[in-house]
Amino acid sequence: MIMIFDYSSKKDLKANIGKPLKYQETSLFGAQYLDNGTLYGSNRPHMTGHKREFFANVVMKNGLIEKVG
Repeated sequence: MIMIFDYSSKKDLKANIGKPLKYQETSLFGAQYLDNGTLYGSNRPHMTGHKREFFANVVMKNGLIEKVG
């Protein structure tokens, strides 16, 4: 499942390592967010208002961004 990451760019997302993730759920079948694990998502400009589209995987640890790939 793909989540929507609410960041202006992948660089901006990487600059937020160590902070909580800003995101929007997209699943109709329950929450996708994990405090610990890997999340897959993108920025969808028509939904977030940010101009740049990007895709990323984010590793979360204890509710904080640990790594962005």
